Amino acid sequence: MAEAGVADAPRRRSVQCASPKGLHRVSYLEWGDPRNRDVVVCVHGLTRNARDFDDLARVLATRWRVVCPDIAGRGDSDRLADPMLYAVPQYLADMVTLIARLDVEAVGWVGTSMGGLIGMALAAQAGTPIQRLVLNDAGPVIGLASLQRIGAYVGVQPAFTSIELAESYVRSLCAPFGPHSDAQWRQITEAWMKKGDAGWRANYDARIADVFRATMPDKDLELWPVYDAVRCPTLVLRGELSDLLSRQTTVEMARRGPKAGVAEIKGVGHAPTLMQPEQIALIRDFLMEGDSP
Repeated sequence: MAEAGVADAPRRRSVQCASPKGLHRVSYLEWGDPRNRDVVVCVHGLTRNARDFDDLARVLATRWRVVCPDIAGRGDSDRLADPMLYAVPQYLADMVTLIARLDVEAVGWVGTSMGGLIGMALAAQAGTPIQRLVLNDAGPVIGLASLQRIGAYVGVQPAFTSIELAESYVRSLCAPFGPHSDAQWRQITEAWMKKGDAGWRANYDARIADVFRATMPDKDLELWPVYDAVRCPTLVLRGELSDLLSRQTTVEMARRGPKAGVAEIKGVGHAPTLMQPEQIALIRDFLMEGDSP
């Protein structure tokens, strides 16, 4: 039986999506009552997957149906035939298909890093289904230093003979996530790594690196026209030490476009994991505001 205020385990489902190179299956986890018409979609960062949101989803699913997809090329979703399709336009199309499968007219959206960019792009569209938007360490200006840092490790997938060695690697690579308990570091590791014949390895298509490096800009990436087109209530979470989302950018985000609310997470870089109770509370309280008459 679930604890008070915590939902039971999720259901693993999938939806078939289309690309210019054929069909592919996008897997997702669904938490809470499948009949619930109030839906929150949670979308992960560049190399990660749906399990990043387990702690958040358990709490939110006592009020909402929570849907956490593995974006194509990650987790249990199919790898794309053409690696150059690993980009926001394809992800956006896939998420429109997913929301159609859910048979709802409107959703809340929680997006970490890349997931935030996908959400921002969808929220900027006329007739968007997104009613409330949470951008977790994501915004319309992406720092070049962070892109170069990510570019140095994306696609690099060393194999480890034990989960302990894999966890040591994850702790080092993901140090910007900030302080976590031993149990949480093990959870982060097991969510990201998959055991295969060669050992434990990060569970995503290494070819994601191809398009990431091919499109690397020579300065900060600016997407202000997209952000300025967003009209729904928006909350921005920023890691205090983030190299991807600057404090200056969040100040500007609070002033223009949807005039986002901003919360800064102390002692954390890119990106808050949304595992800590105080981070979960920020998101839940923001989404609950949409319930007010």
